Amino acid sequence: MSQSPETSVPPHDTNEVHLTGRLSSPPAARVLPSGDQIVTFRLVVRRSARARRRSRQSVDSFECTAWTAALRRRALRLAADDLVEVRGELRARFARGQHGLVGRVTVDLQSLTRAPVASSP
Repeated sequence: MSQSPETSVPPHDTNEVHLTGRLSSPPAARVLPSGDQIVTFRLVVRRSARARRRSRQSVDSFECTAWTAALRRRALRLAADDLVEVRGELRARFARGQHGLVGRVTVDLQSLTRAPVASSP
C-alpha cells in the first residue's frame, strides 16, 4: 500500500535555500539563446558572526534567476539596495571560459518578496 503525497516521508535529498539580503545592483532582463526570458540579480548576504570569525570575508554574493513571468515582473520592480527574501533551489552551472571550464552556483527562484525593514526606535 502506497502513502499519499501528504503523508509520505520527505526524500533524503533536498535542494532548498532561503536567503535574505540586499540587491547589489538593479535586476537585468535578458533573453537566452533558447528564447527563454529571465531576470537576474545579485543578492548580497551577510555571513553569520561565527563564519566571520573564520574568514575575513563578511558577505557572500549569489546570482538569483527568475524564470516565471510573475517572478520576472516582481524582480524588475526592485532596485539596488532593496532588502529582499528569496526561496529557491541551488543550481550548479558551467560554461567555457577563456581559461577552461568555469563553474558557479546560482539560485533559481521559487519566491521573491521584499523583506520588512526594521524601524528605528
